[in-house]
Amino acid sequence: MVCSGELAEVVAETFARFVPDGVVINSLTSFDQEAYEQRPTGEMQVIAYLPMDAELAATKARLEEAIWHLSTICPLKSLSYRQIQNQDWMAEWKKHYQPLLLGKNLIVLPAWVDETMAGDRMPIRISPDMAFGTGTHPSTQLCMIALEKYGCEGKNVIDIGSGSGILSIEAMRLGADRVLGVDIEADAVLSARRNAELNGMQKGILFEEGSLKEILNRQDGLNQAPVVLANILAHILIAMFGEVLADTVSPQGLLILGGILDHQAQAVLEAASPHGLKLVETFKDGDWVVLVLKKESQEL
Repeated sequence: MVCSGELAEVVAETFARFVPDGVVINSLTSFDQEAYEQRPTGEMQVIAYLPMDAELAATKARLEEAIWHLSTICPLKSLSYRQIQNQDWMAEWKKHYQPLLLGKNLIVLPAWVDETMAGDRMPIRISPDMAFGTGTHPSTQLCMIALEKYGCEGKNVIDIGSGSGILSIEAMRLGADRVLGVDIEADAVLSARRNAELNGMQKGILFEEGSLKEILNRQDGLNQAPVVLANILAHILIAMFGEVLADTVSPQGLLILGGILDHQAQAVLEAASPHGLKLVETFKDGDWVVLVLKKESQEL
């Protein structure tokens, strides 16, 4: 399915409920004759691989029903199917999924790569068993670069919508004191815990299933932090400000927001402003932006 970048993660999560071998998201590009280069169109292609077994018809029916329900909220194109030759998809993926250099000192390594490949860079090992959060999406990369720049050494960190746990793991690499990663998807929490174990951090990061409400109700001191990360989607972030997202940020703390398309940034800033959050810096890659906000005062 081809959809907007804003909807790609939601579609991918819907696909993931019905497929055993994961989901792939490709950024679609078009060739710019003047610049003589490929440039993002803003659309994404979401691909899932369905086994041709006795359950295929039933799986397709359930998938199409789920997409139909989603399309009643936001318009989506019809699903398309193509029969392909069977092969070892994970082996094929491993050929192309390579170490990713980010920021000044970060490197994201696939789980099967020897950590010595990191050299002098700070390694973050990730098993690519989720559609998002492997470090390949511009929004994730921008959040990682922003977190590296502003740091979190000796501080508590809250990661809302933690996905694969990549930002939480980076926070620990950067010297965070305690890290809480929360996601509404149980599978994401399990994936994050596996990735924490890959990095030897299974005792350093607390990954839990839950939402903003569960964070605010905590009694262990992790209901608020000097650094809060939320790499989700713009419309969800805006709604979360109405659910007092700002209360998770300590006074003078930083809130790093991702999953925002360029044209959505102003609406997010307007939602944040009444809560004493002021823009510090914007990171941009193509159509995607990450906003770094500082909590200068309590909510008015």
